[in-house]
Amino acid sequence: MKISTKGRYGLTVIVELGRKYGEGPVPLRKIAEEQSLSEAYLEQLIPPLRNSGLVKSVRGAYGGYKLAKDPSEITAGDIIRLLEGPIQIVEGLEDEDIPQRELWSRIGDAIRGVLDHTTIKDLIEFDDSSAPGEYMFYI
Repeated sequence: MKISTKGRYGLTVIVELGRKYGEGPVPLRKIAEEQSLSEAYLEQLIPPLRNSGLVKSVRGAYGGYKLAKDPSEITAGDIIRLLEGPIQIVEGLEDEDIPQRELWSRIGDAIRGVLDHTTIKDLIEFDDSSAPGEYMFYI
């Protein structure tokens, strides 16, 4: 399983909206500029996020996008599944009788477990704790 830019950038959009949760809508242009991403590409990721009920759009001069739920209620797994599809390490395991099935199954379960237990709030906190200037090293 390889997570494409679709999943990575979608997660980036959700994390950035999570940072501004409760502060009003955020223009997609702002996220694109801050993250050095293509605004046109991010615009393609918004419809499934909006249709799933994770993101709300606000029209008007001060419009943009905002999370429809608290960042603690959205997991990385929600976003990856929505934009990438099912989380599978090896396809077709249920159809094959192979000795490694248990290994692939356990690896998939571990990945799904991490994604499903990591909230957007967690990702914001992980990122904030590793901000530049947090540690000072001298040689």
